[in-house]
Amino acid sequence: MNQITRHDTFGRTLANLGRLLRVELNRQMHAHGLSFPQWLVLRTLAEKGDGVVQKELAEALGIEGATLVGLLDRLARGGWIERREAAHDRRYKTVHLNPAARARLAPLYDVQEAVWEHLLDGVPADDVAACQAVLEGMLARAQRITDMPPVSFARRDAS
Repeated sequence: MNQITRHDTFGRTLANLGRLLRVELNRQMHAHGLSFPQWLVLRTLAEKGDGVVQKELAEALGIEGATLVGLLDRLARGGWIERREAAHDRRYKTVHLNPAARARLAPLYDVQEAVWEHLLDGVPADDVAACQAVLEGMLARAQRITDMPPVSFARRDAS
C-alpha cells in the first residue's frame, strides 16, 4: 500500500516550484535572446570572475561538461563569451565574458529580480528569511547525502 507522507508532499511542492520558476525565467530570458541555462552560465561567470576553467564552471553549475559545451557554443555565437586556451595548461579552456556582454547583464539581473518579486509578493520578509534558513540547512544536508547509510527496506514485523 502506497502512502503519501508530508515529506513527499513537501518534496513535490519544492520540485514543482523549482520547475515553474525555471519555466518562467526561461520565458523571460527568451525575450532577451537567451535561455535560462545560458543566463545561469553568464551569471556564474560574472560572479566567479574572468577566465574560469570550463571544468570548474561545469562543477559550479552542477552540470556535465558536454552540456556546458553546448551552452558555451551558443553563447560564443551570440557574442557573449569567448574561450581561450588556459595559460597554465593548453589542455584546458578558460571562459571569458566579452566586454560588451558585461553591460548587457544588468537588465538580465533586473528580469530575474522582477520574477522573484512577483513570486514573493505578499510574503512577509520574516517568512522568506525562515524559509531561506530551512532550505539552506536542507541543502547542506543534501550535499552530504553520500555519507548517509543505505536505507533498509527490510520488511517490518506486523506484530
